[in-house]
Amino acid sequence: MANIEQQKQFLQKAEASGLLTRLGAYARLSGPGWLQSAITLGGGSLASSLFLGVLAGYSLLWLQPLAILLGVIMLCAISHVTLSTGQSPFVSIKNEINPVLAWGWAIATIMANIVWCLPQFSLGTAAVTQNLFPGFDGTLAKVGVCSVLLLLAIIVIWVSEKGSRGAKTFDLILKVMVGLIVVSFFGVVVKMTLTGELNWGEILPGFAPDLSMLFQPAQVYEHFLTQTGEFSSFWENKIVGAQRDVMIAAAASAVGINMTFFMPFVLLRRKWGREHRGLAKFDLWTALLIPYV
Repeated sequence: MANIEQQKQFLQKAEASGLLTRLGAYARLSGPGWLQSAITLGGGSLASSLFLGVLAGYSLLWLQPLAILLGVIMLCAISHVTLSTGQSPFVSIKNEINPVLAWGWAIATIMANIVWCLPQFSLGTAAVTQNLFPGFDGTLAKVGVCSVLLLLAIIVIWVSEKGSRGAKTFDLILKVMVGLIVVSFFGVVVKMTLTGELNWGEILPGFAPDLSMLFQPAQVYEHFLTQTGEFSSFWENKIVGAQRDVMIAAAASAVGINMTFFMPFVLLRRKWGREHRGLAKFDLWTALLIPYV
């Protein structure tokens, strides 16, 4: 909607009309949550998922859904405070608590963006040179792919800054991209299930939280550890240390510090207010939790 006041009136009418009408209005106006979804569904989450699978098999399937669940709750709280006060938590912390803490948060966010953005270029380059065009390799090819990716990112950001229409186009692009990722993974799961390649009897128990793996090796290692004899304690400590590191990395990549800093500014940029608090929470739950799981 072009006018923020019209949007607020639309939300008020929808909320007074019942649950289904309200959900339809929320779905129509959703947007910022999909940006967070696009941020979290990146190379960090992919690498962490692969490492978790290699390290502990199905035993750690519960970790990332739990991490994103906690992250959504945290982002909902941040959004609620932002829309209630009309200012970002950065400003609130700087004025009400301590400027050092606020600027430390900002600097950590910048560092996190650098750490998490650069691998996306490596991931994109690998996707092009190894999957789409295997013969398109070499230093010049990699520079070309990275340049195209950078140009596309600049164009998308430029479009998002072009008023309400640009923001709507930006939201649509993100929804399509995230939707394609979800459909692609879902299609793989369906195909492997139909061909009998997935043992759901072993997979489903992996979604039950098990914090014991912070302190003891996963069950898949029991057979191998019994064969190490007097060196079993060494290998147990080695495996537990690796498990703990990857678990922490996976939880951290689910919802990054840059998301906690960036989300409030996106909401304020769109001039959302107290009337949008329910929409913001719906946006986060649907755009973050469902695609991630």
